[in-house]
Amino acid sequence: MELFKKPNIDFVGNRYIPLTLSFLILIGGCLLIAVKGFNYSIEFTGGTSLQVRFDKEMPVGALREALAKAGLAPEIQTLRDEGGRLSYGLREKGSEKAVEEVSNRTMDVLKAAFPDNPATLDKKDFVGPVVGKDLKRRTYWAIFLSLFGIICYVAFRFSNPLWGCVGVLELFHDVVGTAAIFSLLGKEVDLLIVTALLTIAGYSINDTIVIFDRMRENLRIKRGAGFGEIINSSVNETLSRTIITVLTVQIVCIVLYFFGGPVLRNFALALIIGNFLGSYSSIAAASGLLYEYEVRFRGGKPLAAEAAAKGKPAGKNARDHA
Repeated sequence: MELFKKPNIDFVGNRYIPLTLSFLILIGGCLLIAVKGFNYSIEFTGGTSLQVRFDKEMPVGALREALAKAGLAPEIQTLRDEGGRLSYGLREKGSEKAVEEVSNRTMDVLKAAFPDNPATLDKKDFVGPVVGKDLKRRTYWAIFLSLFGIICYVAFRFSNPLWGCVGVLELFHDVVGTAAIFSLLGKEVDLLIVTALLTIAGYSINDTIVIFDRMRENLRIKRGAGFGEIINSSVNETLSRTIITVLTVQIVCIVLYFFGGPVLRNFALALIIGNFLGSYSSIAAASGLLYEYEVRFRGGKPLAAEAAAKGKPAGKNARDHA
């Protein structure tokens, strides 16, 4: 299946448009995150943990709706003890001093909202910020080590760390762009969102590797061709594949966003944003950035053209430099 029959888009000639847009997204996103920060979940900030039991089973949706009307937005988890009794874990952000206040307010709301199904408070506790700091540190290390691992993999795959650095720079652009939108919208960032950001990185580098692999193949086949021509033909040849793949994923993410429930909504939103940014960066920005380096910082000669000038096969030169 092909969406485009032999497209001939000049990605190299128009590279400054996506490169400028990517630069603005990267710098603007970093500034926004630095100034506004994130709306971290209780896993990162600490807060009150309550365990509540009802006489009769309570739908989680009705419980969440009643608390939301009162300005409370706890994370809700259903729990069953050894006797099979059902209870609900409620976790609300706040300081240690606010445990009593949050507890009393929550119970008042539940008693008023469900008079026919009275709630009993089984347990209340405080989730300390020490746990939150540890999770933040582990999160940053997880992202950093993932990106470093991708650099090593791409550098090994294409025998050049530059290609790996270009790929990871685009991943950083995708992750920062997604995180910046969450910061702008004030969406809550929890461990599920961290999972989404790492998923975006893995998915985006796959698209970039497909295009880079076609570039390496064309460097061997189209000997003597200019590097810009190699890039344009490679991106155009993989364009249908890239768009069809991302549309398939986006359809699933959109369904999850609208029908997956409130727990998965932010996760699906992160994937939608990240997949869009990742496809754009893989198609329009990564190859343009690689071309810009080869032309500007290697004596102004594109890779394949330099090989032809020296009378060497483009494929061997590609393996030496790519």
